[in-house]
Amino acid sequence: MNRYTVVGSAAECEPGSNGLVLRNRLGITDPGVMGSLEQDLLLQLYEGIFINGAEPHRLTVAEVIEWHRLWLEAVYPWAGKMRQFNLSKGNFAFASAHLLPDLLEAFQREQLNKRTPLDPQSVDELVEALAEVHVEFVLIHPFREGNGRIARLLADVMASQAGIGPLDYSAWDLQREQYFAAIRAGAVLNNAPMQQLFRLVLPGGGD
Repeated sequence: MNRYTVVGSAAECEPGSNGLVLRNRLGITDPGVMGSLEQDLLLQLYEGIFINGAEPHRLTVAEVIEWHRLWLEAVYPWAGKMRQFNLSKGNFAFASAHLLPDLLEAFQREQLNKRTPLDPQSVDELVEALAEVHVEFVLIHPFREGNGRIARLLADVMASQAGIGPLDYSAWDLQREQYFAAIRAGAVLNNAPMQQLFRLVLPGGGD
């Protein structure tokens, strides 16, 4: 895989995919087909969450794990399961697999319990909460694949709790290096770059 560095069976790709598609239940070998399928399934998940109403409530790690399962269970056997291997991107290592249970427990206690349901009193408070939760979840990176998209969904649900609805991430897609730099900054407890990125995706640019 060209996205992440992993070892062992978790790194297995679908035969015939030239190492571009993870082994999957459907035998898909074309990365374009897989990308389109994952996006379609993600839209279905969004519809299920937001059509049914993302009513303000305290979010839980169990709920986030369930989102991942609902999204990808038809495609991958590891959907909704914690990764059992270490994962890195370039020279940046995400949380070690053996630490995930403790890190997710702390994520529940220190981020979700304190930041949800989100009812900010200012834009500054809003972007601070979104950035903190987003960075921490991405650094934990609990799943084999799809962590970034689940992190965006989590931010969208929080934003909906705050009364502004899902966010437009198109600016992030044009600034991928800035995004990864913001994640790296968050790893050393500097969330200011991620806060600025969240200002870009708020309606009206955070004005």
